[in-house]
Amino acid sequence: MSQEDITQLFQDPDQIRILQIFLIIALAWLLHRLINWLIPWLAERLPGRARWYLLPLMPVLKLLILITAIALLIPLIIEPTLQNMITLLGAVGLALGFALKDYVSSIMAGIVAIYERTYRPGDWVKINEAYGEVRSVNLRALKILTPEDTIVTIPHAKLWDTNIYNDNNGSRELLCVADFYLDPRHDAHLVREALYDVALTSAFIELDHSIVVIVAEKPWGTHYRLKAYPMDGRDQFLFTSDLTVRGKAVLATLGVQPVQGWLGAQSFSDGDTKL
Repeated sequence: MSQEDITQLFQDPDQIRILQIFLIIALAWLLHRLINWLIPWLAERLPGRARWYLLPLMPVLKLLILITAIALLIPLIIEPTLQNMITLLGAVGLALGFALKDYVSSIMAGIVAIYERTYRPGDWVKINEAYGEVRSVNLRALKILTPEDTIVTIPHAKLWDTNIYNDNNGSRELLCVADFYLDPRHDAHLVREALYDVALTSAFIELDHSIVVIVAEKPWGTHYRLKAYPMDGRDQFLFTSDLTVRGKAVLATLGVQPVQGWLGAQSFSDGDTKL
């Protein structure tokens, strides 16, 4: 591109409205900050179901603000002719292809994630070794809050080559599982009913969903999986702990012993996740 072409691409410097450009950028930044604060603030104060409708609006609103700001800025900086637009897009595309390939890849993946709803604020996801609640979805990356209260920032580009596990996929329902590894010498029917009652009487239980107790006989003993839904997915760890603690207490009153040789049982249990 010659110097003359570049000169013709942009507006006459005397006609560029610097103040207007500054106001558009400032307003877009303020709206972005307002969304980051206002929507989570409102979501924390609304009932659980309304929260799941409100939080996914965050990335969509941010994308609309960005597109609107760019659309307003372009005519203020360049001559909005067809030739100039083609020249500009070609130059920008070439520059992005070489210098900002990874960054642009993350932004494109972010747009795909917003469109396909791969994850939304409020979802519980696992990406590589990170597991937690999605707190924000920005254009380049998402941030998740782990159970250890650590914020992990993950670029959207992981979408291209990484399996993403979403536990609740935009809803407030989240399945929790409490495992019990027991000595096989017991009445399985009695234990199954006792574990069912443990879930049914939990203070965290969501009664709109069924409670399931799965029993599997293993070489080392009997494996029970107590599956149920809490009222709020954010209580999943409290709910699982409640099931485990009260389940162990009930089993102790029934005289049921945990499996002997825990390390051996653990090695076998690694293949039980498909239950």
